[in-house]
Amino acid sequence: MGKILAATGEGFNPPGAKDFDLPPFIDGVAFATKPILLLFLSVALISFFFIVSSRKAAVVPSKLQFAGEGVYSFVREGLGREIIGHDFLKFVPYLFTLFTFILVNNFFGIIPLIQFPTMSRVSFPYVLAVITFLVFHYVGVKKQGVIKYIKEIAFMPGVPKPVYILLTPIEIATFFIVRPLTLSLRLFANMFAGHLLLLVFFLGGEHLLMGAIGLKIVSPFAFIIGIALTFFEFMIQILQAYIFTLLTALYIAGALADEH
Repeated sequence: MGKILAATGEGFNPPGAKDFDLPPFIDGVAFATKPILLLFLSVALISFFFIVSSRKAAVVPSKLQFAGEGVYSFVREGLGREIIGHDFLKFVPYLFTLFTFILVNNFFGIIPLIQFPTMSRVSFPYVLAVITFLVFHYVGVKKQGVIKYIKEIAFMPGVPKPVYILLTPIEIATFFIVRPLTLSLRLFANMFAGHLLLLVFFLGGEHLLMGAIGLKIVSPFAFIIGIALTFFEFMIQILQAYIFTLLTALYIAGALADEH
């Protein structure tokens, strides 16, 4: 669970941002780090699961097929059809890939022996947000043309002209800066803060367990809170994968709309 910090003397070295800066496991190879390894592992696991679950598809699905189809149907119907509308099918592969990729990488934060959420490194959410940014702007430009698309972003229909002095810069900043930034930072901040909380309680419990008798009595409470937070973090991990994909679908739907 991150880098284990040893207690020095009677003090406790609390976990912090340094515990997310993991050194390369191959000397001289800057990109050979645990987060990069987990990224490739997530791709392998997702591919393996859905290949196996769909390889022997039957009318009466097996448990594995049922699970795979359940995840796909959730994204297809709940995020594709419901949010985007009649043009949703062409975007389902991206939404499905995005949801499962984020979900698995989030889950790594509570899986024993791995215990590191990949999305707690901000560069990964940034890349996903940039891809979403390019997708929904490409969709809007393709549907309406560059001039009309930019015009509708900058000059919202039905607004008094003097209001454009204030509204136009806000709209441009929202579509081209705020959306990708908040999309990425929301995911990063939740994964970072959640993992940091788990480190605090589990490492704090370990430190108390190694202390005086009075501290040993208190230490189980730290572990109990840590376990409870693990279940809470599990729900947050699912929610953040859902929110990121939901907002992506909303942005695509907005780009497809005649007016946005």
